[in-house]
Amino acid sequence: MLSTRTALRRAGTVAALAAAGVLTAAGVAFAHVTVHPDSYAKGATDGVLTFRVPNEEDTADTTKVQVFLPTDHPVLGVLVTPQDGWTAKVTTTRLKTPVKTDDGTITDVVSQITWSGGRIRSGEYQDFDVAFGQLPDDTDQLGFKTLQTYSDGKVVRWIEETQKGAEEPENPAPVLKLTAGAAGDGSAPMTASPSEPKATAKASSSDSTARGLGIAGLVAGVLGLVAAGVAIARGRSVRSS
Repeated sequence: MLSTRTALRRAGTVAALAAAGVLTAAGVAFAHVTVHPDSYAKGATDGVLTFRVPNEEDTADTTKVQVFLPTDHPVLGVLVTPQDGWTAKVTTTRLKTPVKTDDGTITDVVSQITWSGGRIRSGEYQDFDVAFGQLPDDTDQLGFKTLQTYSDGKVVRWIEETQKGAEEPENPAPVLKLTAGAAGDGSAPMTASPSEPKATAKASSSDSTARGLGIAGLVAGVLGLVAAGVAIARGRSVRSS
């Protein structure tokens, strides 16, 4: 028969290992470059997209971030918000097919934004805000391929497309979903995450998978405590008989 102390130690070990596994898996999700909010109405106007870039390296800093905007479904009227310590370079591309708007015909759009000069250290993230004049209304989502360069020369390419019904790729590109709604209202869904300043804690995420993993960790911990309680009760029963 296991002693009460041994049972508690084993139960505690099981709970700790389960929690560690959950935190490791959640950390992988947090490490992705993401765009916030994750959805807007098709044709929305006068809004802001926030690209959240966490540092996933322990021994190197992020020193450059390159975000590529789609030109097949262009984002119009792009403006970059100044970021302390960072310099933004905007690259434009001439459209094959000009876009007609109420303000005139658009022939050139922003196709790339490069931030450099700053540093995102281990355990930190940086939000990069981009204002837009109008989102396209002829597609269901926009992918923003992103390159993340570290101080040791490593480049992480967040460029893989997430296929519907398939597992998320290792380096997914940030994706903005475009939903049916009143075009031009400039509003995001109520569930949209607001932009936050740089923090030294792990980057927060609205990813449902991360939340599910957190719940699984709590369940594992509770099961461990229940197992310990059962072991204690059995030990007391044996001593009293």
